[in-house]
Parts: sequence; structure tokens; C-alpha cells
Amino acid sequence: MSEQAGDQASDPPGNGRVALVTGGSGGIGRATAVALGQGGHRVAVGYRRDRESAEKTAAEIDGLAVELDVSDPDAVDAGFTRVEEALGPVEILVNNAGITADGLILRMTDDQWRDVLSTNLDGAFRSTRRAGATMLRRRFGRIVNVGSVVGSTGAPGQANYAAAKAGLIGLTRSVARELASRGVTCNLVAPGPIATAMTDALSEKRLGEIVGVVPFGRMGTAEEVAEVIAFLCSDAASYVTGAVVPVDGGMSMGH
Repeated sequence: MSEQAGDQASDPPGNGRVALVTGGSGGIGRATAVALGQGGHRVAVGYRRDRESAEKTAAEIDGLAVELDVSDPDAVDAGFTRVEEALGPVEILVNNAGITADGLILRMTDDQWRDVLSTNLDGAFRSTRRAGATMLRRRFGRIVNVGSVVGSTGAPGQANYAAAKAGLIGLTRSVARELASRGVTCNLVAPGPIATAMTDALSEKRLGEIVGVVPFGRMGTAEEVAEVIAFLCSDAASYVTGAVVPVDGGMSMGH
């Protein structure tokens, strides 16, 4: 592991930055951690429960697995402190942690609503707030929020999830405006249907319905989303901020 960085950036831009990926133990988070690690960054893989998968991912890229429950403000602070002590200040933050608790609106409980908002939206706010102060001092930062196509289109049975992902758009653009003068960018990637363990559990009929509304006629991969995220974290994207970038095979065109 590299020594802890000081308040002033010592690495050449884009080379060996400290990155934290929340929800990094599987799916898009795992693919993103791998992409950033292969790009030369020092990556912390955040996890809530699946420590084994997070450690496996971290080992693959010589990174760090760190317990980080974004729904708990104290846990966020503790997780960031662990990363800072082991790798240095977080310069790249990917807010990927998210959960689902689906249910039709008339049957959705307050707990279902609160749990999803607390993790998917509040968690991104907490992590961004924690990382932002250091980014401002160093006059460099890359923040990427992982949204969803349903943040624009809505989805039956996912009022809580869609509301959280729509909220991330407002958060992204507000942070982008606040921090741009200090060299910090904030963007959002909005994936469409992506092949993950979650979609593997769907019936063939349901998968067919989903793919049927995608112009490309197929599911995307976690790696395809990760490559876009990695670009937004790079120096090549230094003039891109406040953007909502769909990675959905054309599914959201017109929204």
C-alpha cells in the first residue's frame, strides 16, 4: 500500500489517485473498482455485509476492503477514516451503494421508503459531504453517482427506488455547481438493464420484456458501466461536470 498522502496532491494528475467505491463488493461496484485499479488508482472497496467478496475484489487489484454502511453517518466517517489512514485522502468517490425494497405504492411501508432513500440518496450525500472538504483543500476531486434509468422514467413497484435515483440527479448538479471552482467534478451515470446476480433471478419472460424496450436488444454488462465511470474519474473528463450520462442501450431516449 502507498503511504498516506498529505494535504497537497503529490501524484501527477490521474496517476495513482485514491479512490473509494461504495457498494463495491459486486455488480457495477465491483467492476468499477477493478477498472479503477487497473487504471493505476489505489482503490478502497466499500461493503456493507459481503466482506468476502469485497476482500476478493480488493485482492485482485491490490486494494483495500473497508466496511462502510452509508445509511449510518458514524459508519461513513469511520470508513473514510480507515481509507485515509491506509491509503490517503479520497480523491475519487464513486457513490454506488444501493438497495431495493420494491412494492406497489399503496402497499409500500414507511420502512421500505425510508430504508431505500437512506441508503441510495442519503448515503451519497453523506459520503460526498465527507469527501468534499478534502477535495476542496486539494483542489481536485472526481465524484460519480450511480443513478438509474428509472430516475427519469419511473417504474411500477419502485416508487422509493425511482425517487432516490431522481434525487441523485439534483444532488449531482448542485454539488457540481458548488465545487466546480475548486477543480472538483460531479457527474451521474444512469445505467439501464444490466446483467447482474439480481437480474439472473428474473424469469425468462420478464427478461424478455425488459430487453424488448432496449434498442440494442440486450442487457448491458457491469463492465460497460464501469468503463464510463472510469472515464468520468479521469483527467480526460476534467471539463465534464453536472452531466447525466445514460448507459442503457438507448432505453431512455426522449427522457
